[in-house]
Amino acid sequence: MEIERVLSGAAESLSVRRCFGQPIEQAGTVVIPVAVVAGGGGGGEGEDGTSSEPRADKQSAERSGRGAGFGGVTWPLGVYVLRDGHVRWVPAVDATRIVLGALALVRAMAKVAAMRRLHVARRAARMAKAS
Repeated sequence: MEIERVLSGAAESLSVRRCFGQPIEQAGTVVIPVAVVAGGGGGGEGEDGTSSEPRADKQSAERSGRGAGFGGVTWPLGVYVLRDGHVRWVPAVDATRIVLGALALVRAMAKVAAMRRLHVARRAARMAKAS
């Protein structure tokens, strides 16, 4: 069945082998890449289209439906470097993530400032009305 094939492919995509890449060895140094792997999927079934009532639109009684899908993302985190018996973690610097985080922070600060201005304006209007 198609759905089982998609789900088995999804399980393979989310395995630990995707998080820890194949070790790379060169000149006595071993590098092991590390990433976050996340995904999700879904599937469906359908109807056979049979009914005890006659259909005016003359659609086939053999109607059926199936569907399955899967999506995933892999985000590099960094590498483990093994050299001379010592292990060192080297994080991956992702400029996109840094810029998006900064933009989200600026947006949140602007929203808080706007809400504060609105609150102050409403308070001043209430006080002016009360006077």
